[in-house]
Amino acid sequence: MRRSPARLAALVTALAVSACANAPGRPRPQATVRPPPHAPPPVTQRIVRLRAPPPPKCVPDDLGPPPAYPDTDQALRAAGGAADRYQLLAAGRLLRDERLAKLEEVVRKCRQGARPAG
Repeated sequence: MRRSPARLAALVTALAVSACANAPGRPRPQATVRPPPHAPPPVTQRIVRLRAPPPPKCVPDDLGPPPAYPDTDQALRAAGGAADRYQLLAAGRLLRDERLAKLEEVVRKCRQGARPAG
Protein backbone atom coordinates (compact mmCIF):
# COMPACT_ATOMS: atom_id res chain seq x y z
CA MET A 1 0.00 0.00 0.00
CA ARG A 2 1.51 3.16 -1.15
CA ARG A 3 0.79 6.49 0.34
CA SER A 4 0.87 9.58 -1.74
CA PRO A 5 3.04 12.45 -0.58
CA ALA A 6 0.05 14.85 -0.47
CA ARG A 7 -1.88 12.50 1.74
CA LEU A 8 1.08 12.07 4.01
CA ALA A 9 1.59 15.84 4.24
CA ALA A 10 -2.08 16.37 5.14
CA LEU A 11 -1.87 13.73 7.85
CA VAL A 12 1.26 15.28 9.35
CA THR A 13 -0.28 18.73 9.24
CA ALA A 14 -3.46 17.54 10.98
CA LEU A 15 -1.44 15.85 13.71
CA ALA A 16 0.67 18.95 14.23
CA VAL A 17 -2.34 21.23 14.49
CA SER A 18 -4.10 18.95 16.95
CA ALA A 19 -0.93 18.68 19.05
CA CYS A 20 -0.61 22.45 19.22
CA ALA A 21 -4.20 22.80 20.34
CA ASN A 22 -3.60 20.47 23.29
CA ALA A 23 -0.16 21.81 24.28
CA PRO A 24 0.16 22.43 28.04
CA GLY A 25 1.75 25.87 27.68
CA ARG A 26 -1.16 27.41 25.87
CA PRO A 27 -3.96 28.85 28.04
CA ARG A 28 -7.36 27.42 27.33
CA PRO A 29 -10.34 29.74 27.15
CA GLN A 30 -12.36 29.55 30.32
CA ALA A 31 -16.11 29.45 30.27
CA THR A 32 -17.55 32.48 31.97
CA VAL A 33 -19.69 31.53 34.92
CA ARG A 34 -22.54 33.90 35.53
CA PRO A 35 -23.86 34.30 39.02
CA PRO A 36 -27.42 33.15 39.47
CA PRO A 37 -29.99 35.88 38.97
CA HIS A 38 -31.07 37.68 42.08
CA ALA A 39 -34.20 36.26 43.53
CA PRO A 40 -37.02 38.79 43.74
CA PRO A 41 -37.75 40.02 47.22
CA PRO A 42 -40.37 37.97 49.02
CA VAL A 43 -43.87 39.22 48.50
CA THR A 44 -45.59 40.10 51.72
CA GLN A 45 -49.31 40.13 51.43
CA ARG A 46 -51.42 42.20 53.71
CA ILE A 47 -55.14 42.35 53.59
CA VAL A 48 -56.36 45.85 54.16
CA ARG A 49 -60.04 46.13 54.88
CA LEU A 50 -61.50 49.53 54.38
CA ARG A 51 -64.58 50.19 56.38
CA ALA A 52 -66.95 52.59 54.76
CA PRO A 53 -68.97 54.72 57.09
CA PRO A 54 -72.55 53.58 57.33
CA PRO A 55 -74.91 55.54 55.13
CA PRO A 56 -76.78 58.26 56.91
CA LYS A 57 -80.11 57.20 58.30
CA CYS A 58 -82.74 59.11 56.37
CA VAL A 59 -85.89 57.71 57.93
CA PRO A 60 -86.42 58.84 61.53
CA ASP A 61 -87.43 56.27 64.10
CA ASP A 62 -90.56 58.19 65.09
CA LEU A 63 -92.08 58.13 61.59
CA GLY A 64 -93.98 54.93 62.28
CA PRO A 65 -96.16 52.86 59.96
CA PRO A 66 -98.92 54.39 57.87
CA PRO A 67 -102.23 54.94 59.68
CA ALA A 68 -105.30 52.78 59.16
CA TYR A 69 -107.19 54.78 56.56
CA PRO A 70 -110.98 54.74 57.08
CA ASP A 71 -111.89 54.91 53.38
CA THR A 72 -111.15 51.33 52.37
CA ASP A 73 -113.15 49.65 49.63
CA GLN A 74 -114.90 47.46 52.16
CA ALA A 75 -115.83 50.45 54.39
CA LEU A 76 -117.15 52.46 51.42
CA ARG A 77 -119.33 49.54 50.28
CA ALA A 78 -120.70 49.06 53.79
CA ALA A 79 -121.53 52.80 54.22
CA GLY A 80 -125.25 53.59 54.55
CA GLY A 81 -125.44 56.39 52.03
CA ALA A 82 -123.61 58.97 50.00
CA ALA A 83 -123.06 61.25 53.01
CA ASP A 84 -121.38 58.45 54.98
CA ARG A 85 -119.13 57.63 52.04
CA TYR A 86 -118.24 61.32 51.71
CA GLN A 87 -117.26 61.51 55.40
CA LEU A 88 -115.06 58.41 55.07
CA LEU A 89 -113.34 59.86 52.00
CA ALA A 90 -112.77 63.21 53.74
CA ALA A 91 -111.31 61.55 56.84
CA GLY A 92 -109.02 59.39 54.68
CA ARG A 93 -107.86 62.43 52.73
CA LEU A 94 -106.93 64.31 55.92
CA LEU A 95 -104.89 61.34 57.15
CA ARG A 96 -103.19 60.99 53.76
CA ASP A 97 -102.32 64.69 53.62
CA GLU A 98 -100.82 64.53 57.11
CA ARG A 99 -98.78 61.42 56.24
CA LEU A 100 -97.64 62.94 52.94
CA ALA A 101 -96.42 66.08 54.73
CA LYS A 102 -94.30 63.94 57.09
CA LEU A 103 -92.88 61.94 54.20
CA GLU A 104 -92.05 65.04 52.17
CA GLU A 105 -90.15 66.46 55.18
CA VAL A 106 -88.16 63.24 55.51
CA VAL A 107 -87.32 63.20 51.79
CA ARG A 108 -86.23 66.85 51.87
CA LYS A 109 -83.91 66.27 54.84
CA CYS A 110 -82.52 63.12 53.29
CA ARG A 111 -81.72 64.90 50.03
CA GLN A 112 -79.92 67.64 51.96
CA GLY A 113 -77.78 65.02 53.67
CA ALA A 114 -78.90 65.95 57.16
CA ARG A 115 -79.93 63.24 59.54
CA PRO A 116 -83.43 63.90 60.79
CA ALA A 117 -83.89 63.85 64.50
CA GLY A 118 -85.43 60.74 65.82
